Amino acid sequence: MPDQNKRRGIYLLPNLLTTAGLFSGFYAIVASMNGDFQLAAIAIFVAMVFDGLDGRVARLTNTQSDFGAEYDSMADIVSFGIAPALVAYNWALHDVGKLGWLAAFIFVAGGALRLARFNTAIATADKRYFQGLAIPSAAAIVAGLVWVGAKYEIDPTNVSLIVVFFTIACGLLMVSNFRYHSFKDVDWRDNVNFIVLLSVVLGFVIVATAPAVVLFVLFTAYAISGPVLTIKNVSKLKLEHVLGDPSEDCKEADKKEQTDAKSEKSDSEKK
Repeated sequence: MPDQNKRRGIYLLPNLLTTAGLFSGFYAIVASMNGDFQLAAIAIFVAMVFDGLDGRVARLTNTQSDFGAEYDSMADIVSFGIAPALVAYNWALHDVGKLGWLAAFIFVAGGALRLARFNTAIATADKRYFQGLAIPSAAAIVAGLVWVGAKYEIDPTNVSLIVVFFTIACGLLMVSNFRYHSFKDVDWRDNVNFIVLLSVVLGFVIVATAPAVVLFVLFTAYAISGPVLTIKNVSKLKLEHVLGDPSEDCKEADKKEQTDAKSEKSDSEKK
């Protein structure tokens, strides 16, 4: 039976948001070519906002479609794959010659493979976790690094190898098997106490004080959390926990963890 939530046709509102994200990513490339690297990095973060909105708006308005899903993936590879790689290349990677454009290509290829794997496994994947670093998060790290460097007028020739490292590392993390919290199991409609709301307000204040540094640090910490979470949850780290197709043992462990989580949720609801 076909999925009733994915209709045929083109819906204006969610695809308009996707187009806005695509425009932001393209604008980031143009801005970096003109030497305005702060604006280029900010444009990538703006694209992340639109990317977060289009899917939610589509679900809320029941305007999901196969066209929208495919269009969103095409926009993502431009805004979060090609755009940050070219922004980083134009700022610092071109100073190291062949190594620079190879690092940029690894990032783009990793992003494309990450999107392809996500789209083919979306029906069977554990909704609580991402397999590999999500491409918007990887883009945020690279764009955040450029934003910090441009804002504080750091000479890119002095940090070109650091940019190479971050670009390649993000590209590889996207195709890894490291598990990252997706935060999709958070009930945003649930009641919260005053302390939680106050923490959110303080979080916005902290980001506003130094957005370039704070966003770069936050997304870098999130990227590190994947290997930490994976190593913490396995008794013995194997190659399939890092790269390649997960073994049957890994799949069984994941199924057991999902079952245990559902049991814990059911018990808490009964209480």
